[in-house]
Amino acid sequence: MFFTCSPSCSDPAHQHSADNFHSATAQENLADMTIAALQRDSKSRASKTLKKGGSVEAKKTSKPSEKTRVLSKDRKGKLKVVDIHCHYLNPEVAKKTEYLEAAKYDTSIIFANDLTRQTNVKQMADRASKLTGITERIRDMDKMGVDIQAVCPAPFQYFYFTEPDLGASIARDVNEGIAKIVADHPDRFVGLGSVPLQNAELAVRELEYAVKKLGLRGVEINTNVNGMNLTDPRLKLDKFFAKANELGVVIFMHPIGTTQADRLVNHYFNNVIGNPLDTTLAVSHLIFDGVIAKNPKIKFIAAHGGGYLAHYWARMDHAWRARPDCRTVIKSKPSNYLKKIYFDTITFDPTMLRHLIDVYGADHVLLGTDYPYDMGEVDPLGLINSVKKLTKDDRQKIQGLNAMKLLKIKA
Repeated sequence: MFFTCSPSCSDPAHQHSADNFHSATAQENLADMTIAALQRDSKSRASKTLKKGGSVEAKKTSKPSEKTRVLSKDRKGKLKVVDIHCHYLNPEVAKKTEYLEAAKYDTSIIFANDLTRQTNVKQMADRASKLTGITERIRDMDKMGVDIQAVCPAPFQYFYFTEPDLGASIARDVNEGIAKIVADHPDRFVGLGSVPLQNAELAVRELEYAVKKLGLRGVEINTNVNGMNLTDPRLKLDKFFAKANELGVVIFMHPIGTTQADRLVNHYFNNVIGNPLDTTLAVSHLIFDGVIAKNPKIKFIAAHGGGYLAHYWARMDHAWRARPDCRTVIKSKPSNYLKKIYFDTITFDPTMLRHLIDVYGADHVLLGTDYPYDMGEVDPLGLINSVKKLTKDDRQKIQGLNAMKLLKIKA
């Protein structure tokens, strides 16, 4: 097992306090809580359906109402609004993997205080139907003005900590679940899958299956693998990136907190600070270790506005010019490679979004919401429209044209 800082860690160098890890109450698996909430929600909806004289089975298999399709019909032949950043938690996979006690390996839970854990449990319960279902999701998309979601796995379902064969099997279940959503609602969804990055050969195999057999447009990956950088030689992920380059697909990098985060326990800092921090580390390694230079056909997307690096690139360039240890691999200044990255709009501020557009160009910025989490953007079109001096062409690129190009969505 690769290093993962977990509740059982006894290394004194890590200086863990007892508060960092689970009490009996705090060890509750968030996925389990989601399933329980979903089961309650399903029973409630089934009861209401039966009272109305309907069939539970019919309710499950019915197509979206005409009302949920109004937006797409009204926009037919016009620009589609595409959400590049949204999540789906597969309830069957969550139930099937309960025994793995994934929370023990989840840094977003390990490095959190009791209030944060309680808040997250409540969030998962309150948003279960949005995270694991489709009907309410489509209603919310219509309210936000989103035509198409590029739906990807909830980060809780990476499962890199498992044995490789098991991880590959779970990734297959996750991917087939997303493919079914797309098949059932092809006008509203495209899919990004998952791969078992703990084993490069299996990751390559699942990437090919997800793209060639299931028709997914790429994959979502964590920003580290069990605490190791994506470029760590032990992972041997060069072959995975080479295959992604060959296929020319999207790799959406989405963190789930950061590792060794003893100082980020309070105030939800392992998300507020840790998520953009881990994205910054991941992208920096991909640049300095030459992965982006070697694989120009991969469409890398960095979540949450690209982390800190997107706004602090000049220090990286200065280091490359000033120090020989910063230019052992790449032959050009780091910002040249950074400009090949794509970024979502989840910045929560029009001035920050304006800066992102100014530095990297409107053709490298894509609308995102982080649906359905509380750290998401609930009015993505409003945020984009509030950016000063944004031309109509640039606005249309960000709202949908860029994503349509990357994800090969037909107009």
